[in-house]
Amino acid sequence: MSVANAVERKGGLVPPFLLCAALLVHAPMARGQEQPAPASPGEADNEQQVPAEGAEAAPVEPPKKTPARLPDLDFYFPEGELDFRLNAMIKNAFYEGQFRYNFAKGDIDTFLRYRYYRRSAVYQISVFDSLEFEAIEKLSNDFLRVRGGLFLVEWPHSFHSRTFLVTEVDRLTSNREEFRFSTDRTNTFVRVSHQLGTPNDERSNAIAGEPRASLRPFFTAHQKIGPYGFGFTAALTGGFDFLGGDFEYVKLEIEGLKRFNLSSNLFLIARLHGGTFPHKREIRSPLEFEPIEVYAIPRTEFFALDGRDNLKGLQDPLRGTEELHSTAELFVPWFLGRSHRALGVDWRDWYWVFYAGVGAIGFEHEALSELDAYIGDFGVGFEAAFTLDKYQFFLSALVAHAFGSEEDGIETIFSIKSRH
Repeated sequence: MSVANAVERKGGLVPPFLLCAALLVHAPMARGQEQPAPASPGEADNEQQVPAEGAEAAPVEPPKKTPARLPDLDFYFPEGELDFRLNAMIKNAFYEGQFRYNFAKGDIDTFLRYRYYRRSAVYQISVFDSLEFEAIEKLSNDFLRVRGGLFLVEWPHSFHSRTFLVTEVDRLTSNREEFRFSTDRTNTFVRVSHQLGTPNDERSNAIAGEPRASLRPFFTAHQKIGPYGFGFTAALTGGFDFLGGDFEYVKLEIEGLKRFNLSSNLFLIARLHGGTFPHKREIRSPLEFEPIEVYAIPRTEFFALDGRDNLKGLQDPLRGTEELHSTAELFVPWFLGRSHRALGVDWRDWYWVFYAGVGAIGFEHEALSELDAYIGDFGVGFEAAFTLDKYQFFLSALVAHAFGSEEDGIETIFSIKSRH
């Protein structure tokens, strides 16, 4: 596959603001009526009943068998990425196939997973194949491919608390000679983690379980945080250069989030993420190679500061072994629980979202202690739900700008999810 055949990315503000203009004509402003907060866009699917505060929750039960349905689809723009998932529940076993394709870069990710539910634990076996090309603007066919499998065990202590153990073996290949340490090499690691919050928080699940397979929403699913609006995840990963492995590192990653209710439907969500490598072995001279090529760490394990999960308006592909960033999202309801007809569809819920973030990344601890190393990020967007026929769609959009980076510009991102 050649990146030269990729389609051109066409970012812009037209789609989100056409919707805003149409809704301004058709939908009246909410008049301060107190209404029950509905499920946030993107949260209606797979929602589980939350027990009363202070009550002991039963261990995680497998989802109930449901009739055959259409696959779940997620579209990400301007990346031009499609996420396709098809799953089935048979007795206590869950089967899922996932396919992700980036039309602009040509990246392909495929996953197959089998999950078996018992009352005391959940067991999962997954295999995957991930092919990643360079950024489209580089006009390069250079690639990095990761194939492997993992075995995951989850011990639920209550509905809001669980522990994970993950054992994974990856095979990395690349056509770039300067990545020779990462070419045809094996990454064997074990991860131990604990998660507080609901089991449907995709970002926390990416830290504790499968980081490649998780959905990547750029707004926090506010009803999936946990009791008292608080969630926390910590994961310790150890890579071994024995038992067939070629890398050696220890990685610590933590994330906390908190919801602050300012009124009945107005709320703010704060998120703090940090990561470090307490142990990293140098295999090359830092005077002759780029920092990301110095250590016995696979490129896929380095922390990133840019992206939907991090600073959303940052265009620089910043990577490092020491990372710290925080974001805040203010959700302001426009209309909730009421249907408004516009553009041929029924709009149900609409939140305006005001976003801000700050963070720093580097390869030494000093990178987090210098104030001028931090990058600020600001943006405004919306999150909405609408129905078309019997299908549900969830639309999110954001225009953000990062201050203090080398590439100073405006980033426009949006996504649409379909649910049957």
